[in-house]
Amino acid sequence: MTINQTSTDLERHVNATGRDELVKQVREKIDELGIEYIYYQFISVTGRIVGKGIPSDHWERSAEKGFQLVYGSTANLFIDRYGNYIGYGPEAAELVGIPDPETFCQLPWDKRVARVYCTCFRNREEKVNPGGHLDSDCRGNLRIIHDEFRQKHGGLHLRAGTEPEMMWLKKGADGKPDGGFSNPYCYHIDQFESLRPVSMQVITYARQMGLDMIQGDHEDAPGQLELNWMFDDVLRNADRLSTYRQICAQVARENNLIACFMSKPFMGVSASGCHHNVSLWKDGEARVNKLGMNSLPGLEDSFSYLEGGTNTFMPDTDDPQMPGRIGLQAIGGVMNHLGALTAIGCSTVNSYRRLWDVGFWAPVFADWGFQNRTTGMRVSAPGRFEYRAVDSMVNPYLMGAALLRAFDDGISNDLDPGTPEERNIYEAMEAGKQVKKLPMSLGDALNRLEADEVIRSAMPGEMYKVFHWYKNDEWEKFMATVTDWDMETYLDCLP
Repeated sequence: MTINQTSTDLERHVNATGRDELVKQVREKIDELGIEYIYYQFISVTGRIVGKGIPSDHWERSAEKGFQLVYGSTANLFIDRYGNYIGYGPEAAELVGIPDPETFCQLPWDKRVARVYCTCFRNREEKVNPGGHLDSDCRGNLRIIHDEFRQKHGGLHLRAGTEPEMMWLKKGADGKPDGGFSNPYCYHIDQFESLRPVSMQVITYARQMGLDMIQGDHEDAPGQLELNWMFDDVLRNADRLSTYRQICAQVARENNLIACFMSKPFMGVSASGCHHNVSLWKDGEARVNKLGMNSLPGLEDSFSYLEGGTNTFMPDTDDPQMPGRIGLQAIGGVMNHLGALTAIGCSTVNSYRRLWDVGFWAPVFADWGFQNRTTGMRVSAPGRFEYRAVDSMVNPYLMGAALLRAFDDGISNDLDPGTPEERNIYEAMEAGKQVKKLPMSLGDALNRLEADEVIRSAMPGEMYKVFHWYKNDEWEKFMATVTDWDMETYLDCLP
């Protein structure tokens, strides 16, 4: 996109060539669809969707001037264990959220309402870098890092597809979870059928918001479903994962269920992962997929997917499994930074229940292989890598940026990933293989992130401060809490 030369990041974003035409197209959609209200939304460092609602009458003014919200909203406006607001205090300025008109889309469950994703900037009146990109805006940050990667590597860009496992839980009389809706039988159509009213409503809403749904199944935990859509540009895929979570929350409200994205609500059964299937491409073009609709309930970009081009992860030798040189370098980058990446992919205290509950294929060891689900990364198909040390609570914008930094390090420094492990990793270890473990607690993972300058650079400026503050406080709160396990284990242990 060509940018007009104006003085601040905010002004350059607002005055980007072609944006004024997109703003007009949104007005046409507002009038065509009868939109009365718009959610202006962005993403916090933990992946929550935050923002404001504004009547559609004010679209043009909001598109130019944006809206203001406290900086601390990028950290959910939560306080730490000492009573301080995480990231920013009450004296901090207010961010400016500027809508990205190409993401405008009607909400199918209330057709009077639409949503638009936003990019966040520092306040125009700040004394330092007024109108600059807000570091703690993880969505805007992913766009910037992806653009830098493209420029550095001759147009290489990241395409991603995510596997959003989650659980549908019954709601008890007290409103709290009362077990999974279905039985823990993996791939059983009967259990999939038991959740058909839920899954079909999710699919219907998802298609109406631009998600090209391609397959789904019942996984092996109670009420656990995985519904997949077509892979795409990493930023657009992250937007779709956030949209999917919104859709699931709405369908849960309609069916008096709980849409649970917590990774491990039950021990003894599989947790919910969110494997990232990734590849680096050159060229290609966007194609609008109307998904059977004559008139789109949003702008075309919400319904577009990148197609064609050259997948640089494809094999370039006679070995049909072995990735090409760029792919091997990219794997080398991930292997070199897997410990720090785990802090982003497994970002909660609960995430590590998944790693400790052995026997359910969650990756524990820092290795890679072909079709090997016991490793942190596997070549799941020619030209596609499945990054596995990531669960259902992931912030996909932070994960995408971190993977780009790891890939960049691998390509720039020609990092060797080592020999792929084709054996079950546990059997390989019994045979004498020395394998490093992934971090096994959130505290350990945060320490690995703090020591890794490459992955930490995926959170520039204030973002790392906010993320570390938030997650370290989460770890400290857990360590400062007496649990039922403590009482059961230690109450009667002496004399």
